Amino acid sequence: MPGRMKEAANSPPIRIVIAEDQAIVRRGSALLLSMEPDMEVVGQARNGVEAIELAQLLRPDVVLMDLHMPVKGGVAATREITRALPGTQILVLTTLDDDETVFQAVRAGAHAYLLKDADEDELLETVRALKRGESRLTPQIARKVMDQFQRLAAAAPASSGQIPATHTSDNRPAAAPMNKADAPAPMYKADALTDKEEKILQHIAEGMSNRQIANALYLAEGTVKNYVSRIMDKLHANTRTELALKSRRQI
Repeated sequence: MPGRMKEAANSPPIRIVIAEDQAIVRRGSALLLSMEPDMEVVGQARNGVEAIELAQLLRPDVVLMDLHMPVKGGVAATREITRALPGTQILVLTTLDDDETVFQAVRAGAHAYLLKDADEDELLETVRALKRGESRLTPQIARKVMDQFQRLAAAAPASSGQIPATHTSDNRPAAAPMNKADAPAPMYKADALTDKEEKILQHIAEGMSNRQIANALYLAEGTVKNYVSRIMDKLHANTRTELALKSRRQI
């Protein structure tokens, strides 16, 4: 599109690190992304440790993250990168053969999820969406993750005083008896949010950025950002992706 090409020419390229242990997949992804005028592959990692090191060194806009890698897996690498570099977006590529690992990646803070058989246009558009501040979930991934949330929510204690976990169990010794901290936040009640917050949450679930929400609701972008922070606090969510999932599972 002429508009997109003009925008790409006026903006710095999206800086990308690819973390993938399979050389042919890693190099193929790098070639594809490098052909785009608005993208630049600045680093390639063969495992999670290299991904963390490159992210800290290069501070990319987006990390293409495989979940199953040697030395350190993609979930642990995602957790460390999102904590240290909140401005770096994680795009997980998965074969969807491990539901639990995909769920853990959500909790770790990944911002988008694609299957490895996604077409080229979908991958490119997802990278651009992340740069715009949007979150993306394929229907298959969203369904798997929502199923995990629902199973854990059903197994969690019904106590209203339960404190939701901020981080996963990887942050504590494995033997520590802290099962409550591993449980997801309970499903929210409809009256927990104001009408305005409900509308904003719906737009987040649709993958809209703060700027797009501001335009749709005739609000200042800073006002939307404040609303999003309050919604995260009310729903005990760590990322916009979690907010989207919590919204979708009410439908």
